[in-house]
Formats: sequence, C-alpha cells, structure tokens
Amino acid sequence: MDTREWIDAAAIGGNASKELKQSLLDLVTAAAKSVKVRGIRGFEPEIASRLEWTEISVLRKAEEREKLEGRVGFETTVEDDNCSIMPIALLRLATTGKADLGVSQSINILFHAPAMAGDRLRIVGTTISLGSRTLSSRCEIWNATHHRLVASGVHTGMSASDLRASSRL
Repeated sequence: MDTREWIDAAAIGGNASKELKQSLLDLVTAAAKSVKVRGIRGFEPEIASRLEWTEISVLRKAEEREKLEGRVGFETTVEDDNCSIMPIALLRLATTGKADLGVSQSINILFHAPAMAGDRLRIVGTTISLGSRTLSSRCEIWNATHHRLVASGVHTGMSASDLRASSRL
C-alpha cells in the first residue's frame, strides 16, 4: 500500500509544504505495512485507503500565539474510523523531522448525534499539547450530510520507548 499511488500530496489543502504532507502520508503507509507484516488486525489497512485528506496544516494556536498546533482534516463515508493521532504525528514531523504514532493511554469520546451508513463525515483533528513524552489531540467528527456534530473526543498518548538492552545494579 503506497499512498503515492492514490493520493497527490500537493492536492491536499492546508499550509503545510508538499514535502511535509508527503512525509505524513508515508508515515501512515509505513504503519499500515507494519500492521500487515505482523499479522495484527488494525485500522490502518482498512481505513487509510478510504480517507480523503482535505487539510494538513501547521498553525499558531489561537489561545497561545507562541505555540504551534497540527491540524489534519479528512472526509470519509460512514463505516468506521480513527484519525485522532494524525495531528500529533504531523506536528512532530513539522517540528522535529521525525514521528511515530506513539502508544495510546486514553481515548475519551462524547457522542452527540448518530451518523448513518452512507452519510459523509468530516473529521478534524488538532493537537492540544506535544511534549517530549506525552501528547494529546482533540478530534471532532461532523456529519457533512446533515450539518451536525456527531462525536468529539480527546486522545492522550505517549511516545513509544526505544527498546534498549540495559542492566542496573
């Protein structure tokens, strides 16, 4: 699965450079391939190819102008989904040049209204905080067909640890 086969990074909206957009797409592809190789059933292979990327931006936070936030937008048709980690990966790529998808600690979701099969969803994720160890994002899922908020949530995680052989006395 190579995103370059079906996604033109330059055609995605937002203020991120084409190179940064492509790096995020490559990260999603690598995660999907990793899941496939390990034989673990995850959302990436089934979901990633159905997402229509609409925005990849790095913006100044409205509440704190010295801070940056990653913003990633998608559209998809209701089946299932999970896109809350993408703005975190984006901001890490933009600020450090490296990213991983981390390890989830907590996902809190509030459902506001139903979405039915066939409805179009607009998914907008933004970072809340990005530290050296912990990270968090908020995600809103809007029903573009009926113009209402379907769900909102907060995803909290941590960076994946490097596996190093060590001993201590």
